[in-house]
Amino acid sequence: MNTIFLSLGSNQGDRTAYLNDAVQAIANLPETHLIAVSSYYETAAWGKEDQADFLNIACQVETTMSAHAFLSKTQAIEQALGRVRHEKWGPRTIDIDLLLFNHERITSDDLLIPHPYMTQRAFVLIPLLEIAPNLRLEPDGKLLSHYLTALDVSGVRKVN
Repeated sequence: MNTIFLSLGSNQGDRTAYLNDAVQAIANLPETHLIAVSSYYETAAWGKEDQADFLNIACQVETTMSAHAFLSKTQAIEQALGRVRHEKWGPRTIDIDLLLFNHERITSDDLLIPHPYMTQRAFVLIPLLEIAPNLRLEPDGKLLSHYLTALDVSGVRKVN
């Protein structure tokens, strides 16, 4: 069984509904079990800041799928929920990022694991650490909470 940690975000339309629908779709994937879902956090946009605030969560799942097969399924969920990719870091109905896949490093044209920006984003680390407080980033073995101490967390607000 493979353990995957995900970050989900939405800043268009009914953000809560998009996140709930995405989590339900992930839970319904074949050979996949939803293990944990964080609280919801509202955060200012990152990277491209002239857009609406995001609602973000983190999830942990277990699956027998490969990382690439799981990525394909999550991209299909994004598309089914109206995700349109107009610009990098632009507004979106739903964004599902694979953060970690077991303790593996994956480098391909369509997938980088660990997610290359996760340690720079408080809106990713705060919900992730809520569901997995002792999670470490391999191969250096540093606790992910170590990276959070260097980030501004003032723009991340728990909403439930």
